[in-house]
Amino acid sequence: MGTFANPIKDGGADPWMIFKDGTYYYTQTTGKDISVWQTHSIEAIGTAERRVVWTPPQEGPMSRSIWAPELHALQGKWYIYFAADDGKNENHRMYVLESEGEDPFGPYRVKGNIGDRTNKWAIDGTVLQKEDGSLYFIWSGWEGDVNVSQKLYIARMSNPWTIEGERVEIACPEYDWETIGDPKVLEGPQVLLHEDRIHIVYSASGSWTDDYCLGLLSARKDTDVLDPASWSKWPEPVFRRTSDVFGPGHCSFARSPDGSEHWIVYHAAKHQGAGWKRNVRAQRFDWTADGRPVFGEPVSPGTPLQKPSGAMVEHR
Repeated sequence: MGTFANPIKDGGADPWMIFKDGTYYYTQTTGKDISVWQTHSIEAIGTAERRVVWTPPQEGPMSRSIWAPELHALQGKWYIYFAADDGKNENHRMYVLESEGEDPFGPYRVKGNIGDRTNKWAIDGTVLQKEDGSLYFIWSGWEGDVNVSQKLYIARMSNPWTIEGERVEIACPEYDWETIGDPKVLEGPQVLLHEDRIHIVYSASGSWTDDYCLGLLSARKDTDVLDPASWSKWPEPVFRRTSDVFGPGHCSFARSPDGSEHWIVYHAAKHQGAGWKRNVRAQRFDWTADGRPVFGEPVSPGTPLQKPSGAMVEHR
C-alpha cells in the first residue's frame, strides 16, 4: 500500500476536501481566488491538478480577503461557500457560488450573500444536511459590530443559498484552551456525522498562536439542532499542539478510497511561532464505542504513515 509523510501540501490553510464518485475535490484559502484541486487519494493533494474556478471582482463587498472556501454537492449542483470583504475586515460576510451544471469545476455564478437578518460579521460557513434533507448553515460570527469574540451560530436554510429564521448561538469561547489570544475565537466549524450523532469539530483560540486547537460539539441526530440545549461541548480539546506540531486546526474530513477508514485533513504552523505560515497535513482517526471521534495527537512531520486504504496510483 505504501507510505507517505506530513505535510501533504507545502503552504496553504483552511483545507476542505470532499469525496464524490471516486474522486477527491479539494479547496483552500489562496487569498486571491477560489481554486479546486482533484485527486484520487488524500495524500496526493500536493501534486494534484488545480483549476481556478472563480476570480473576485476588482472592487466591491466580495473583492478582498477570500477565506476558507468549501465545496458542497447539494440538490444536484455544486455550491462554494466562502468569506470575503471589501478590504476592511469588519465587513467580512459569507457568500455562495452555484454551479451551472453538475461539474465541480463549474462554471459558477454568484448567488450572493448568505446571512441572517442581523447581517453581522461572518466567516467559515459550512452546511449540515440532516437525513430528512433539511439544511442548516453553521458559521463563526460576531454578536455585535465590535471584534470582541467569535462565536458559533446555526440557522435553518430554505435552500442552499438562503437562510431563513433567526441565527442561534451554539458555542462561545469559555474554557482556558478556547481563550488564548485576543480577540477570543471559535471558528472553522466542520460537520462530522457518525451513527446517531452529529458532531461539530471547531477551531479554538487565536489562529496566529501555537495553541490553536480543535474542540468538539455533539448532538443526537433526532434532536432539534436549533435548540442550544441539544448541543454538548467536550471540556477538553480533541486535537492540540505537541512538542513539534504547533497550531493544528481548521480541518475537514474524508473517507479512504475504499470507505473503510476515516481521515482528518488539517493545517498546522510550519514551525513554532510561525503564526499564519502553515501547511496541510492528514492522518487517520478512530471512534470510541459511544461514537465520539478520537483524533489522537498530530503526527510529527516526516513520520511514515500508511497511505489511505484502497488508494489509487496517481498518473501525471
